[in-house]
Amino acid sequence: MAPFFDQDHLALRAHVRAWVQANWDSLNGRVSDVEEEARRLVRLLGQSEILAYVIPKRFGGQREKVQARDICILREELGRASALTDAMFAMQALGSYPITLYGTEEQQKRYLPPIGKGVAIAAFALTEPDAGSDVSSLQTRAVRRGKEYYLTGVKRFISNAGIADSYVVFASTEPEKKGKGISAFVVEADDPGLIIREKTQLISPHSIGVIEFEECVVPENSLLGNQGEGLKVALGTLDVLRCTVGAAAVGFAQRALEEAIRYSQDRRQFGQALAEFEGIQFKLADMATELEAARLLVYQAAWTHDSGSEDPKQKSSMAKLFATEAAQRIIDQALQIHGGAGLVVGNIMERLYRDIRALRIYEGTSEIQKLVIARELLKKA
Repeated sequence: MAPFFDQDHLALRAHVRAWVQANWDSLNGRVSDVEEEARRLVRLLGQSEILAYVIPKRFGGQREKVQARDICILREELGRASALTDAMFAMQALGSYPITLYGTEEQQKRYLPPIGKGVAIAAFALTEPDAGSDVSSLQTRAVRRGKEYYLTGVKRFISNAGIADSYVVFASTEPEKKGKGISAFVVEADDPGLIIREKTQLISPHSIGVIEFEECVVPENSLLGNQGEGLKVALGTLDVLRCTVGAAAVGFAQRALEEAIRYSQDRRQFGQALAEFEGIQFKLADMATELEAARLLVYQAAWTHDSGSEDPKQKSSMAKLFATEAAQRIIDQALQIHGGAGLVVGNIMERLYRDIRALRIYEGTSEIQKLVIARELLKKA
């Protein structure tokens, strides 16, 4: 991994790994109230200054510019311990990065410092009931009247719905232009007309739901970037953060491999440890090889973003595609090694099996990543 890291990245990994270990029990407790736990984790991440890596230094962050490698390192180490901790960290990045990229000085001063300190929770509202992968077909509308915009529509599968203090919301200001008529807005939780319609339960604990805008009134200075640049804002954000989803998958898979090794050494069948069977050794070898390949793809993509050496879109999609699909396979094999014990509710393998599934869907499904990769190949040919 050395070619992709500077010394301070290695120091960051050592620091966050030690922090995770020191807080292991706190990060791995039973979750009875997902929203309360999500709030607690954001506060904890803020107090530890881990969230300072998602915002620029002049607004209280750790670096002059937000780095993909930092976020990947943090997501890998946090994901190894707790999917919900990773998710809350990731959403602070996803909800703040559009403001970092395209916000005015006033917007950045208002929203970024509290997000970086963990005293405000961020959200990113793009997906709709009829607009997931096909972003340009979103139906939420924003109509300008004087110095205000009126938003109307429904957003689905919105992480932090109901607990976020601010939402980056995408709406069509010129429907006839389709993708070129989408605009982005920063909407605050108490803006009139923003309604939480549903709290959605997923197979893995996550604070997520449906929000609706009923003539939600926001001032014109809520516009993020220029009118009609919403798709640019969304894709500019996702292109950077997509590879970090792969990093989270690497963290999940790393935990699964560790658990499989430990269990195979402890569990005895037919008079010997499982780890002594050639079939189990083959599984472990395949798991470790896929994991290493995934990790290399992720950090190559992150380095490409940070160095600006070439267009990172293709590499980021490759990293997310391979890492999330590989992690699913690794976790499946780790559960197979655990046998029936891995199916018991509360077992780490049962949890990881549920945790990993969403990563192959959010921020661009595996199928969409293949389309992106192929189009980039054809464009360069």
